Amino acid sequence: MKTYAYAATIEPTEKEGGFTVTFADVPEAITEGDDIADACAMAADALGVALLTYLETGRPLPAPAAAGTMITPEPEIAMKVAVIETFREAGISRSELAHRMGKDEKEARRVLDPDVSTKLPLLVRALAAMGKRLVIGVDEA
Repeated sequence: MKTYAYAATIEPTEKEGGFTVTFADVPEAITEGDDIADACAMAADALGVALLTYLETGRPLPAPAAAGTMITPEPEIAMKVAVIETFREAGISRSELAHRMGKDEKEARRVLDPDVSTKLPLLVRALAAMGKRLVIGVDEA
């Protein structure tokens, strides 16, 4: 099972109460927050943007290897990342994906566009069309 959790390093900032968050495996994702909760929320957003940027620029996602506080992107972003990454690994065309989904190519193009918000059922359908399924779990925060 593939997850998109990456280890974060959370350090206090010079500003009292603030925290900076960095990711050794995803150096482009750097953020800070006014407190731990805010920093973790901002980190999830920064991580999601960075992972989508990797895919948008044609780069493979980094392998999670570092240890630390595990952060995941927001579920909608993680799902979009999963669909785009699975599509690239499948080696099929957008037309083929659209055919497998029973949709037109325009719909497949939107599903694969990192900048276009896509509803969960359509993302699940896209994964299924490529022989994958969504698995939802709960872990300690």
